[in-house]
Order: sequence, then C-alpha cells, then structure tokens
Amino acid sequence: MLRVLGACVTVFTPRKNFSFAEGHTIFLFNTILATDIMGILQQTGLVARVVLAILFLFSLISWAMIFQKWGMFGRIRRQSALFLQNFRGAHGVANPQALASSGSPFANVYSAGYRELQMQVGGISPNPHPPKLKSLSAVTVNMQLAAAEEVRRVEKGMSWLATTGSVTPFIGLFGTVWGIIDAFAGLGSAGAASLRAVAPGIAEALITTAAGLATAIPAVIFYNQFLQNIRDLAQRLDNFAMEVTAQVEKAFN
Repeated sequence: MLRVLGACVTVFTPRKNFSFAEGHTIFLFNTILATDIMGILQQTGLVARVVLAILFLFSLISWAMIFQKWGMFGRIRRQSALFLQNFRGAHGVANPQALASSGSPFANVYSAGYRELQMQVGGISPNPHPPKLKSLSAVTVNMQLAAAEEVRRVEKGMSWLATTGSVTPFIGLFGTVWGIIDAFAGLGSAGAASLRAVAPGIAEALITTAAGLATAIPAVIFYNQFLQNIRDLAQRLDNFAMEVTAQVEKAFN
C-alpha cells in the first residue's frame, strides 16, 4: 500500500518537463494499482463477488442509459431550434410538413393542434374570410396532451437511474458488512486478536462499498441533470402550446 501511495505522490507532483523516468513511474503505478485490485478481487468470497457482479450490471445499464439520454437531449435541442426558427418565420398557422424537423417534440405538439384545427374548419387555405373556429380550447387541450406524451417519452429510463443512485450504495454496504462479519468470524477461529489478522479481510470487504459508490454517484449526477432538462422541456412545450393558441385565435377569430 505504501508503494502505491508513493507512486501516487510521484505521479501527481507538478513538473515542467515530462521525462522518460516519469513516464516509467506512471506505468509502474498503473501496474501496481491493477495488480493490487486484481489481488483483492481474487481473495474476495462468493458473496462479495455476487455483489460486485450485481453492481457491475447496474453500472453497465446505467451508463448505457446515460449515453442514450445524452444523445437524445442533444438531438432534441437541435431539432427544436430548427423547428421553432421555421415556425416563427412563417408568421401564422402553417402546415407542419412545411416546417420540417418533424422529429422535434415541438413539431409533434404543433401537429396535434393542427389536426384538431383542420377537423374544425375543414381545411386551411388562404381566405380573406376564414371559417369560424368552433372551439379554441379543444386545440389547446390536444396540444397539451401531446406535450404530456412527449414528456413521458423522454422520461423513459429515468426510473432506472433513480433506482441505481438510491439502491447500489446499500448493495455495496451489504457486501461490506458481510465481509467484515466473515473477517471477524475467521479471527475468532484463528484465535489471533490483532489488527494484522483482520485487516486483509476488512480491506477486501470495503471494496464492495467503493464499487457501490462508484456506481451510484454518476447515476445521481446525470439523473439530476436529465431531470432538469425534462422540466425545461415541459415548460417550453407548455409555453409553445400557448403561443400556437394565440396564433390560431388571431387567424380564426
């Protein structure tokens, strides 16, 4: 352990010139650290290995979900910016197909309102005397329902991140508690009451707590970030529905 700490001090000491000796030191640090971790894993018991396998599964699925959500929100931002630019440039109630960027949540909300509008007026065309709108609130409600559906769509998978962030520390703690119990049970069987006798077992047990925290922390961070993105999207969709309602009211009343 002292060798590893010494290597850490050597590696993270700021230097202006990076020499071959320092590169060799970093390589040795990585090798020693990997060897120590593998040695601890090989000495863990069956329960600890099962716990680590469960945590690895949680982590794998969580990171897959994180990358999927990250790409999805980036795509939504690009598509929505393009759609809003086209919609506001049209200065009126335009056909959704003419506005492009149909994959945007804003486009889907607008399409829902436009379909209801078509059903009420029987087609939209340039006319100095447009038909009377039967129910403006029906157009608004259809857009609000579509907005709620879009929010539900982007929320899929968030429950897994929340579960990972809240459960995995306790799973890791269970592995640690079990390992400590096993270490003290071995101490009683050996009859040697010293820290040297239980230290290896406790060190092996604590690795499950570290793995639980390493799994939970990224899940919590990205869950909070994505939750804020979802709230912002929901607010913007509601505001957009009101904006479209105002355009429809201006054009047909």
